[in-house]
Amino acid sequence: MERKQFLKTLGASAAFALAFPCLHGCSSDSGDDGEAEGNTPIPTGIDFTLDLDAPENAKLASNDGFVLKNLVVVAKNFEGEFVAASQVCSHEGFAQVRFAPQLEGGIFYCDVHSPGSRFDQKGNPLNQVDSKEPKALKIFKTELTDNMLRVFE
Repeated sequence: MERKQFLKTLGASAAFALAFPCLHGCSSDSGDDGEAEGNTPIPTGIDFTLDLDAPENAKLASNDGFVLKNLVVVAKNFEGEFVAASQVCSHEGFAQVRFAPQLEGGIFYCDVHSPGSRFDQKGNPLNQVDSKEPKALKIFKTELTDNMLRVFE
């Protein structure tokens, strides 16, 4: 069943609940969002900083926002902590991983496949999307100094 048909069968309210994280995450306000096809390599050698006062990082001011940079999803969870994960899904290599703060206390997810890969904030898989063994999502370290957030391995 295709996603559109599936959403129609759920009704408008359920469709909104499922579509909101994707719509929120599909904005490209952050510049280098790394939208890519499947089989994108998982990023390595990550070490960059984000100026939290810069307009392109304004979403990180709230405890549910995220930005995409250098194939990394950088998010601020409900506890006010910064978390960062590979934007490249460990399932099939699509650069579509986003952060959904309203689901299960905040999870990383990739909705390219059905039912979609879901990961906790430590990168542990929360579901199995097919017969393949679920793989962890790569997580990066974060370090905050004043208004500068460093994301690194």
